[in-house]
Amino acid sequence: MGKNKAKVNRLVIKDLHVEAEGKEILHGINLEIELGKVYALMGPNGAGKSCLANAIMGNPLYKVTRGKIILNGEDITGLNATERAKKGLFLSFQYPSEIAGVTLSSFLRTAYNSLNEVGMDVLDFHRMLKQKMEDLGMDSSFAKRYLNEGFSGGEKKKAEILQMSILRPKYAILDECDSGLDISAIKIIGEGINKMKGKDKTILIITHYCRILKYITPDVVSILVDGRIVKTGGKDLAFEIDEHGFKEYVGEGRKIELRTER
Repeated sequence: MGKNKAKVNRLVIKDLHVEAEGKEILHGINLEIELGKVYALMGPNGAGKSCLANAIMGNPLYKVTRGKIILNGEDITGLNATERAKKGLFLSFQYPSEIAGVTLSSFLRTAYNSLNEVGMDVLDFHRMLKQKMEDLGMDSSFAKRYLNEGFSGGEKKKAEILQMSILRPKYAILDECDSGLDISAIKIIGEGINKMKGKDKTILIITHYCRILKYITPDVVSILVDGRIVKTGGKDLAFEIDEHGFKEYVGEGRKIELRTER
């Protein structure tokens, strides 16, 4: 029974083909993400990393043409983003949207109460929010500002990590959470993510740099090039990429395609 339970507690991507604007971006992705581990998905710009993140989350702009997305033993390929969020999926966006007229505090409380059967009253929520913001080095005044409006790049990324901290998803996908940040901000975000790690949570970090991985140690690293995963390994693989780049993997996706066609 324990083994069966272990098999269920994971996110499984099977032969996933995804297209956007009529062009296929992902060409048969296979990936297993176990609950309680930290994963890193690395690849050069244009490799399809953000496409995979959006497809997993159910963004309708990314059409799954073949394959399945299975969460905890359930096929969720046909579910919308809201339904997936309620089942424990979360995506931190590379370019978070600005929403005028909606404060950060109001947005987070509404999101929290919509995902939990038992809502939290205003005072308890604000106590929790204040603590989470302190952990991320965010001034309390940000709670009253409109969501991402006038935020710097680093402030937007911190707001995304704050959202993850408040909503406590089981499977968190962080798309380029380190891009555009200085070393101090990366360290703060890294420490914030580390506080959320646990046996009942999984974190998938999508990046083309190794900087954030100096503060968060991944259990598994996968390399995505040309819409295909070309190599998977341990944390050392990330530092190999940091030293040598992705040059040796360019073209590997095409080789995989040719071997599959034979």
